[in-house]
Amino acid sequence: MLELKNVTRRFGPNTAVDNVDFAIPEGQMVGVIGASGAGKSTLLRMINRLIDTSEGEINFGGVRTSALKGQQLRNWQRDCAMIFQQFNLVPRIDVLTNVMLGRLNHRSTVASLLNIFSDEERAMAIAALERLGIEKVALQRAGTLSGGQQQRVAIARALMQQPKVILADEPIASLDPRNAQIVMQSLKDINQSDGITVITNLHTLDTARSFCERIIGMQAGRVVFDGGPDDLTEDAARKIYGADNLEDAFSEAVTSTSLNGSRSKSSGSERPPVARPAAEQNPVYA
Repeated sequence: MLELKNVTRRFGPNTAVDNVDFAIPEGQMVGVIGASGAGKSTLLRMINRLIDTSEGEINFGGVRTSALKGQQLRNWQRDCAMIFQQFNLVPRIDVLTNVMLGRLNHRSTVASLLNIFSDEERAMAIAALERLGIEKVALQRAGTLSGGQQQRVAIARALMQQPKVILADEPIASLDPRNAQIVMQSLKDINQSDGITVITNLHTLDTARSFCERIIGMQAGRVVFDGGPDDLTEDAARKIYGADNLEDAFSEAVTSTSLNGSRSKSSGSERPPVARPAAEQNPVYA
């Protein structure tokens, strides 16, 4: 169980997240939606401890993660993997090595400094790439890949951490609709197959409805909606986005569901890869 209790974050006189209070059971897939500046990214960064809370506390499994320091903090950031909008790969090195970098918090300092990876770690990385349907690019430099491929590499790297929670900060914001669907389906398959809690920031309502079992809506740093996809009515959208921003809330220009009416017309449509359970991939996952 991940619990946020009266969590607030201030930057000088500005309050980015204001008294947020909710709990997420293990294995749930949650979409956090809201307009730009609603506090979504700040919220995820506090959960991962990239930034600290100003007030309140964050707990996971009975441990107050918002107070961890040193090795215990590094262990939490290993268990709580983060996927970013801009991928955060090393473009000049190959895909396989980028994926293996997800093992750094599992390894000794000396091995990390020498960039020494075991055969088992290489097998894990290849299995993760196979799981996401991109094993054929394993030896290419990461910078040569498309945006959708790079985001799947980032997901594979997160899987290498063997996390308990995956946080995805606007993972499809810079992708075209086809790749957006592939990335979101990959996250959903991992959530369902492995039982990993997934919390993802999203911009539009339709993507959240399509892929998330629970949706949290934020407006001006506060949680103003918390419910299932069927509860996300136009009235709820007005509360989250405001009447003046409803067009953006329902815009599907960069979301997966804009494919629904056009996939059959496209001669180059690609079926999203299915992220199979880890145990079916490679013995090192069992």
